[in-house]
Amino acid sequence: MLLRKLWIILPALLLSMGQPALAAEGEGLDEGMNNPGYHEKPDWFKVSFLDIREDIEEAAANNKRVMLYFYQDGCPYCAKLLQDNFGQKDIAEMTRENFDVIAINMWGDREVTDLNGNMLTEKKFAENLKVMFTPTLLMMDENGKVALRVNGYYAPDKFMAALEYISEKKENQLSFREYYKEKGGEKATGKLHQAEFLQDPPYNLQKLSSKDKPLLLMFEQKACRACDELHGDIYPREATREQLARFDVARLDMWSDEKVVGPDGKTTTAKELAGKLDIKYAPTLVFFDTDGKEVFRAEAYLKAFHVQSVMDYVASGAYKEQPNFQRFISARADKLEAQGVHVDLWE
Repeated sequence: MLLRKLWIILPALLLSMGQPALAAEGEGLDEGMNNPGYHEKPDWFKVSFLDIREDIEEAAANNKRVMLYFYQDGCPYCAKLLQDNFGQKDIAEMTRENFDVIAINMWGDREVTDLNGNMLTEKKFAENLKVMFTPTLLMMDENGKVALRVNGYYAPDKFMAALEYISEKKENQLSFREYYKEKGGEKATGKLHQAEFLQDPPYNLQKLSSKDKPLLLMFEQKACRACDELHGDIYPREATREQLARFDVARLDMWSDEKVVGPDGKTTTAKELAGKLDIKYAPTLVFFDTDGKEVFRAEAYLKAFHVQSVMDYVASGAYKEQPNFQRFISARADKLEAQGVHVDLWE
């Protein structure tokens, strides 16, 4: 039961033994032996005393930037990041040469000194930075500003592009989605998928978001393998359809010049709206309440259970009472299992 729960409480979506900064986490014990959800981190991750100001200064002095890696034990998406991404030599070398990577346990009690000099626990630090998914990666510039935020898991090719984008210091020249498009993007079907649950254009998102149902706005693009998987596998599932029925659903091509009235009532284009909302990834699911206010978003690779859970989190109104999405999906998984519905994160 413990192992199953450890694998459930993280979406979408580890430091080596002997590192002094981790003593509080493992209490001097071999975490790999005592925690079945523990994943070993690369030994080149920085051994930090978690004064983020000092870490940024030290990185800048070595012509590097800081990458804060928020994780939780048992996270399958964290395991994919460590194994599928950092397990590749070119990605590992690119990261080591350009970043000091500091691991932060989303639920940890180690003491962190934040950029304002406040001393707080890892979990409070994560909460203040609105970390809702693991892994979450915050790539910081030399002034302590987040140059790029990656909420969830990126496949190796996209992750490498993110590393290059920040190491080349492109964040003030163009958005990451523009940079990634210039790099060639993903190899996929090359088409936007149609579905009967999608609203028909032209889109007036203000009117949609003022109805009885919340609005789910999907940003996609033609070259998008994750979009192909959503439409080919996840959306057709009965459990997903039940969740989709709780929303008015609109889909926009994030690169299109198609006219659209945004949730704020202003006429714009799909591309301009994507830029205004800082859409970095396709697909991104953005949820608005009936007043047209954004209340949640999912913007990384997720399997069926987490897609369904994100929708349930918003449609049920749980986000109003439970600000921590991780706790919500843990409770949701337990409830489903109690009902005889087995939860498999990778189906």
